[in-house]
Amino acid sequence: MKLNELRDNEGANRKKKRIGRGPGSGKGKMGGRGIKGQTSRSGVALNGYEGGQMPLYRRLPKRGFSKPNRLEFAVVNLGQLQKMVEAGKLAAGAELDEDALVAAGATKHKRDGIRLLAKGELKTALKLTLAGASAAAAAAVEAAGGSLTLTRPVAAAEPAAE
Repeated sequence: MKLNELRDNEGANRKKKRIGRGPGSGKGKMGGRGIKGQTSRSGVALNGYEGGQMPLYRRLPKRGFSKPNRLEFAVVNLGQLQKMVEAGKLAAGAELDEDALVAAGATKHKRDGIRLLAKGELKTALKLTLAGASAAAAAAVEAAGGSLTLTRPVAAAEPAAE
């Protein structure tokens, strides 16, 4: 095969439809826009407008609440850590904090901290310092002979105001 023999696959390129170029084009005169009215002109803003009827987005009830100051954690799984140890990206027995996990590529961003979850299996002892962990993940790290230190401990339930 030579460079001058290279071709696109059949049907890979389609010619641009030229609108408003006479009756022979199939899209001449009105250009497929119909006759008169707002939609035949440019700059139409009809999305969500239902001709004076109460629009759907106002008929449906508002639900839920978005907490403005919520914390967003990056998630790392046990199985992910084990694969990284086997690949040589993390040293077994080394003290690992959030910055070390980001540098090793366990997660792209630290966000408000890294949270360890129990998906997968950890066979290597690791000393981890993280913002949070699920109870099952913490138990799995301890069972593998490692240790887990939480920098952001779970807040105890506050007593109700009397």
